[in-house]
Amino acid sequence: MVNCCGLLTSQKEPVPLKSVEVELEVRDHVATVVSTLNYENKEDKPLEAVFVFPLPGDAAVCHFSAKIGQTHIVAEVKEKQEAREQYDDALSSGQQAFLLEESEQSPDIFSLSVGSLPPGESASIRLEYVIELAVQADEGLRFCLPAVLNPRYQPQGSGGCEGGNVQVTSVPASLVPYSLSFSARVSSPRPVSKVESSCPLEPLQYLNTEQTQATVKLAAGHKFDRDVELLIYYKDAHQPTAVVEAGQTSSQPGTLMGDPVVMLSLYPEFPQAVMSSVASCGEFVFLLDRSGSMSGGQIKRARDTLLLLLKSVPLGCYFNIYSFGSSYEHIFPKSVEYNQQTMEEALKKVDKMEADLGGTEILEPLKHIYSQPCVPNQPRQLFVFTDGEVGNTKEVINLVKKNSGSHRCFSFGIGEGASSALINGLAKEGGGHAQFITGTDRMQPKVMQSLRFALQPAVVDISVTWDLPKGVSVNALSPPITALFQGQRSLVYAQLTGQSSEASEGCVTVKYSLAGHPSQNQLHFSLTPAEDTGLTVHRLAARTLIRSLEMEEREREEEEDGGVKKKKVVDLSVQSGVSSAFTAFIAVNKDNSEAIQGPLVRRNVPTPMMMACSMPRCYPMSCGAPMMDMMMDCDDMLESYQSRCSVEMDVEDVDDFGFDPSLRSSLDAGLPKQPPRDPLLQLVSLQKASGCWVLDPDLAAALGKTSEEVEKPKPASVNQDVWATILALIWLHGFKMDAQEEWELLAMKAVSWLRAQKASCVKESVEAGNALLGCSVQKDALGI
Repeated sequence: MVNCCGLLTSQKEPVPLKSVEVELEVRDHVATVVSTLNYENKEDKPLEAVFVFPLPGDAAVCHFSAKIGQTHIVAEVKEKQEAREQYDDALSSGQQAFLLEESEQSPDIFSLSVGSLPPGESASIRLEYVIELAVQADEGLRFCLPAVLNPRYQPQGSGGCEGGNVQVTSVPASLVPYSLSFSARVSSPRPVSKVESSCPLEPLQYLNTEQTQATVKLAAGHKFDRDVELLIYYKDAHQPTAVVEAGQTSSQPGTLMGDPVVMLSLYPEFPQAVMSSVASCGEFVFLLDRSGSMSGGQIKRARDTLLLLLKSVPLGCYFNIYSFGSSYEHIFPKSVEYNQQTMEEALKKVDKMEADLGGTEILEPLKHIYSQPCVPNQPRQLFVFTDGEVGNTKEVINLVKKNSGSHRCFSFGIGEGASSALINGLAKEGGGHAQFITGTDRMQPKVMQSLRFALQPAVVDISVTWDLPKGVSVNALSPPITALFQGQRSLVYAQLTGQSSEASEGCVTVKYSLAGHPSQNQLHFSLTPAEDTGLTVHRLAARTLIRSLEMEEREREEEEDGGVKKKKVVDLSVQSGVSSAFTAFIAVNKDNSEAIQGPLVRRNVPTPMMMACSMPRCYPMSCGAPMMDMMMDCDDMLESYQSRCSVEMDVEDVDDFGFDPSLRSSLDAGLPKQPPRDPLLQLVSLQKASGCWVLDPDLAAALGKTSEEVEKPKPASVNQDVWATILALIWLHGFKMDAQEEWELLAMKAVSWLRAQKASCVKESVEAGNALLGCSVQKDALGI
């Protein structure tokens, strides 16, 4: 008989995890996160609780400890197999033990095992990590606490999940049986102007009159229905900075932890003349996730975004569109020249795309794309749209890195629970830029920013040189910078060795070439260590170096039997106390003198799993329970769904979304009808590949007029297409300035087309168009 006291999973098993408390401390653009997980065993047998949960992929996990009663145990970092054996030995001898390990396939998934928790006993687990905050398009700094762990799709033949010994148990977010509390403290040399979130927050509280310190908390009653995302804005932010952190006094000089480490935040400023130009060449390959978990609102937003992208691509470029799930498709056998015919053909097929291709196997379409020869003199730009639920993350990133010399990769994580390791890794190794689209975010502004980056000339010949006082040498810890974008930060870590009695200032110079123009930016910085930084910079630097060495080790494994880099990773991980793919945190309570008696019962702590789409939270089912993720990646989740909904199904009888087709019509009947199309997208859909619009009834309807109303005020000497294009531009400037970043590039195409027509009476046409549409847009504002 199951002991039903305490919280229960959907399988009616007690959950020993009762609450999660998260404290965030942000200092400028670096964050320290402390998570406390409180466990209590209310059963009559000793428990092993296993919790598989997400963390940001580029986090440096640097502390793990446990408190049982009055006993406090701090974990050590050890080689992974050694740590697992020590954990197993402790459990078999009746000792309490705690194991924290990173997934071997994806660095943003961790497994925490709490072993031999006696009946009636409580344990408090403390987990700490540090992370750099990414800069957003609007200059905000993004922090994301991934509360949601969607099932990671395992491609066939990939060897299973987490080495075969970790099982992810997921339940709908509304059924998560433990609570979350979250608070943040923000401090910066510059005033904090605002903090925004996808989750309800209590009002921001300033701690001083300069407003350089502030605190904020999640509002009471937060549900696990989304990741906790904070956007932090400073006044006059994003200036180049350098922080020098003193080494650890207990560590040997000459080692990473014993020497000072410098962290440089570089924001290159490009010449304005070069930045104003947009490339008129390029091969654009769009790769769209059509797995079941992209269904509903997500696939619709992706289709709308592809429409904007295809309308914004300049004439003279090449393009192709791939889509993938368990299999993959492409619209053209190879990339084709962008013109009216190919654009129309592509858009017809895009309009029919649904999330109906099953699982999330991204590796094979990438291999096919890279097998295609590049178009001469057309730099390849790859745009990847995915909800990031893959299990072979490192393998995918490896492939992108191998082909990084032939393209730039721009990645977009769509929806809650997207893998930060995959999205950031694709962009980093592909020399591109990563974006995350969550909650009610419009996808289009972020995607169009990346398209503007892709149309910028590639920055080449990037080098970083140091000018340091005599006696001080530098050891670079970061991999070479491969991509620079206007307004985006580049971080560089370096170890400083030796001392100088002469000067206390250093200088770093970043040199690069942009569109044939050599440029450089310099940053002078003090070598005096900053106060009160703890070892944050050292740990972030160690994480950066560990990731580089792990990548080199994976490449070496493919070529020959190695292990040299692996030993370096293990040594560095143990020395710095920062987790890696080859190490784990292990803590054993050696204070309990008596062995814990009784058979050990395993309890998998469930993680929240998001709905697969932005639909109503509940379907009109007889069971009245929220729908689980449409993409049933694991048999245990399917069984859970069946048991809760009292529906008898066979795996063979379900469709690509994991549903019995006989249920689908009743499910769909409860959905609201599709809303009318966005007026902006309606107008954009009518633009020709050349950039012009045609005067027809569809354009009149998009402008909210009749054909007669649109045709009557046209100046007699003006061409119909010129008139139509001027009207469209006036409408965009007059009614959609709040979405300018979405239509700016296609408007530039329209202006170029108008200039090429050398049309007369342009001023007269603008005046007539303003009168017709009720606007007051100036001719100069249109750029014509």
